[in-house]
Amino acid sequence: MTARWLKLGAALALAGAAVYWMTLPEKSDPAGLAGIKPDAERGRQVFLQGGCASCHSAPDATRETRFVLAGGRRFESPFGSFVAPNISPHPDAGIGQWQALDLVNAMQHGTSPAGTHYYPVFPYTSYQNATPDDIVSLFAYLQTLPADPTPSQPHEVSFPFNIRQGLGLWKLAFQRPGWVLANPPSPQAERGRYLVEALGHCAECHTPRNFLGALDRSRWLAGAPNPVGTGRIPNITPARMNWSELDLMTYFKQGFTPDFDTVGGSMAEVVENLSELPDDDLRAIIAYLRAIPAIE
Repeated sequence: MTARWLKLGAALALAGAAVYWMTLPEKSDPAGLAGIKPDAERGRQVFLQGGCASCHSAPDATRETRFVLAGGRRFESPFGSFVAPNISPHPDAGIGQWQALDLVNAMQHGTSPAGTHYYPVFPYTSYQNATPDDIVSLFAYLQTLPADPTPSQPHEVSFPFNIRQGLGLWKLAFQRPGWVLANPPSPQAERGRYLVEALGHCAECHTPRNFLGALDRSRWLAGAPNPVGTGRIPNITPARMNWSELDLMTYFKQGFTPDFDTVGGSMAEVVENLSELPDDDLRAIIAYLRAIPAIE
């Protein structure tokens, strides 16, 4: 009997060690960044394409102060309240002591400089498809922004979701590499795929989730409950998005709908970012939205 319990204990210990090893936070090889030249101006475009200010500026930020990335915005979820951190270049409160590799690890793997898992409220499941070149350039641009001393606030997440090691299991189950639109019909739509699926992370709001908070890829961009309020985020697949290219360009650049309404809610800040992108990028986004499967 004792031998049987010892064998069972050894098996459980081995299984536990295997799970622990499989759920360790992943990091990129520094050699993968060799030869990449940071371009802060390119990084500014990545910053706008990724909508960084929409989450990381202060809750009371104005158009003039939205580039002060002091953090503090709260995001409610079924798992608790998450608070966006300070990512300004402040050496203590922000990311002033980070290296470019730290940002690559954060965006592509959801791993902090300290080697812990980030919660997927930071959309690394989308950002994982961003190129290292773009992330390195984004890092260069972030260093040019104002430093702010506001301390980051802790998330308010209850047990068992406050156990970060468990996020490794979540990543194993749901952090899937690759693209949803596997074969874009044109180079323009392929560019749009990069902007929508990777940097723009549009699916984080426009796609429904399962009970563990992972995106339901079978209903890609088909609309979802509003994560920060009442109502729903709209379906933007071709089944419902029947606006003309002119309608969409007007919406992206000015925030006006074909029904003479104006953009509201969190989408207003998205439009603020989109309005500063080149027209070619906006047309690429439209080409992608035309190419994805229609879902009622």
